[in-house]
Amino acid sequence: MKKYENIYFIGIGGIGMSAIARYYKFKGYNVSGYDRTPSELTGELEAEGIPVHYEDNTDFIPGSPENTLVIYTPAIPHDMGELTYVAEHGYKVLKRSMALGEITGGQRCLAVAGTHGKTTTSTLLAHIFEQSGEGCSAFLGGISKNYGSNLLTAPNDVVVVEADEFDRSFLQLHPETAVITAMDADHLDIYSDLAHVKEAFRAFASQVSGTVITKYGLDIGPGDTEARILRYAYDDARADFHAVNIVKDECGYFTFDLAYPGGVITGCRVGVPGWVNVENGIAAAAIALNYGIAPASVRKALATFAGVKRRFDIHYNRPGHAYIDDYAHHPAEIAAAVSSIRDIFPGRKLTAVFQPHLYTRTRDFADGFAAALSKADRLILLDIYPAREEPIPGVTSDIIFDRADIRDKVLIKKEELMETLEGEDIDTLVTFGAGNIDRYTGSITEMMQRRYGK
Repeated sequence: MKKYENIYFIGIGGIGMSAIARYYKFKGYNVSGYDRTPSELTGELEAEGIPVHYEDNTDFIPGSPENTLVIYTPAIPHDMGELTYVAEHGYKVLKRSMALGEITGGQRCLAVAGTHGKTTTSTLLAHIFEQSGEGCSAFLGGISKNYGSNLLTAPNDVVVVEADEFDRSFLQLHPETAVITAMDADHLDIYSDLAHVKEAFRAFASQVSGTVITKYGLDIGPGDTEARILRYAYDDARADFHAVNIVKDECGYFTFDLAYPGGVITGCRVGVPGWVNVENGIAAAAIALNYGIAPASVRKALATFAGVKRRFDIHYNRPGHAYIDDYAHHPAEIAAAVSSIRDIFPGRKLTAVFQPHLYTRTRDFADGFAAALSKADRLILLDIYPAREEPIPGVTSDIIFDRADIRDKVLIKKEELMETLEGEDIDTLVTFGAGNIDRYTGSITEMMQRRYGK
């Protein structure tokens, strides 16, 4: 890396790409990049001194092949002009996952993998290390509300990484310790079926040198890895790490004792509500305790965790009215989030707004989405956010809408959302999706404050 002066990012505005860009800026390189559209995140990068442009123009590519490394995201089309140019003109070009593999190589990599839960769990883990005084570098898949960033840095050799299964990216990592939170069918445009998803996670487990900690019940065994295998669970006593003496307060926060192989940590409380976050907290604590972080530090960090933007992110909560935004874009994630919301706000009318993400995912999981969303009282369904994909004939939001077993439902365009919400008396509202539905969180929050008070 020392021979390069410039690091150029194609698709710099992605959550994973921006963390790596920030890392190289921190290390003293000249960092710049392209993204398709401006966003809050690209605005932050520009404010931090990282130039970003929004047109496919090779004039913005800095330096020469000898002194410039190019990193790209697989979300970029293969025929994109800048990407084609650097490939044809002798630049060293790395996929994002390969760059992350190079950064973490030779360091004590603590990785969090899983088809859902990995962003909150990895952010919790990084927070535990920060609060304990041990410190770590961390590449996160979301913006930590404690630190206002998706990147943490430290002078030691400990690095926390969210290990992404998309495009088998996590196979570029060779962690010392890893958590696997879930192995559900997802990214079937890459894997084709659940069997190949599980095969990739087993391959990831085989690359772990020290300890693999899996959610209890996942099909990872001694035949899959030479690493030691431990299990965690929410409250299943058969797991090595689990909660006991669980008490929920009227606001949905949980107090519990954490049982682990070394004893019991009493009086734990996660600083964000919902039983799902207790489970994520146990997973993060399992890595930290296995590393050697003191139990008292784990307890303190769990309590001071402020959450992750767009992960069960409560924007408004007043008597009789609440608004939550969540990144959930898989049926299992939506079902878990709805379960937590019902637990926190029992007996309330729940309105779910969902923006499907990707044509392939909509096609592959239409039944699952319909079933999970039917657990709400009212469904507002938006058009599909295509991201990197071209339309698929016959695949629209209608295939979810028609299968949703819920009487109170409506299918609208994204641009009609605010007008629709303005005409309703909202009790408990949740917005779901991994597309650009988050552009509306500010407007929805302002509407709730205007109508129901600050």
